[in-house]
Amino acid sequence: MKRTLTAVTASLLALSLAGCGSDDSGKSASGVPVIASGKLTVCSDVPYPPFEDFDDTSDSGFKGFDIDVVQAIADGLDLELSVQDSSFDALQSGQALNAGQCDMAASAMTITDDRKKALDFSEGYYDSEQSLLVPEGSDIADIAGLAGKKVGVQQGTTGKSYTEENAPDAEIVTFPSDAEMFQAIKAGQVDALLQDLPVNLDHEKGGGFTVVETYKTDEQYGLAMKKGSKLVDSVNEQLTTMRDDGSYDEIYNTYFATSE
Repeated sequence: MKRTLTAVTASLLALSLAGCGSDDSGKSASGVPVIASGKLTVCSDVPYPPFEDFDDTSDSGFKGFDIDVVQAIADGLDLELSVQDSSFDALQSGQALNAGQCDMAASAMTITDDRKKALDFSEGYYDSEQSLLVPEGSDIADIAGLAGKKVGVQQGTTGKSYTEENAPDAEIVTFPSDAEMFQAIKAGQVDALLQDLPVNLDHEKGGGFTVVETYKTDEQYGLAMKKGSKLVDSVNEQLTTMRDDGSYDEIYNTYFATSE
C-alpha cells in the first residue's frame, strides 16, 4: 500500500518528527548501527491485520506477520524490538526514518520505483496480490461489475491505482485507512473494497463478506530503511537465515496457511 501527503502537511509532519528523533544512538553487539542503543526501533502503521495489530499481551505490544518477522530479525541481531505506531505517510515518504524516529519501517509496504527514490528496501519478504471484497449476496462478481458502483480504496495505495486503471466506470471512494474502509462497507456506504488480498481475507473471516476476485500485480513488500542505511545488508542476511532455517515459513504459515 502507499499513500501521499500534501506539501503543507508533509512540512509540518517533518518538523514534528524531527522533534521525535532519538539522540540515544548506538550499535548492536555485532556493530549494526541503530538509533537507540540495544534496540531495533521499528515503525508501523497499525492496525493493518494480519500484518500488524495491537496486542497488549505481547512483549512488544503488537502482533502480526510483519511484527513476527522484525522480531526474528531483532533477535538475530541481538537487539530488543521496539515498535512505534506511525502514520504510513511518514513511513512511505521517508520522513520518519530521516528524522531518526525509527531504524526501519515494517508496514506491508510495497517496493516501488517511486519509493526507492527516498528509501532503501530489504529484499522482498512477501508477495502480495490485490482483491475485491463484497458483501455476501452482492451481485458484483468481478471487477467489471463495479461499473456504476461505489468501491472503497485506501488513499495512495497500489489498490487505488489498480482500481483507477481497471475499473474506470466505478465510483471510487477514498479512505485514509482500512479501518474506515471496512466500516463504510459494513454501513452500506460503498458496495465493495479493493485492496491487498490478506487484509480482505481477514475481513472475510469475520463473516458477512466474501472475496470474489483476486489480481496478480507482482507486488512485493519490503522493509524500508533510511537511504544509505548500513542496516540493509544486516537485515537481508537475517531474512536469508530465516528462509534457510525454516523460521520464515513457520511465521508465514501462522498467518497465511490454508487448509485443503
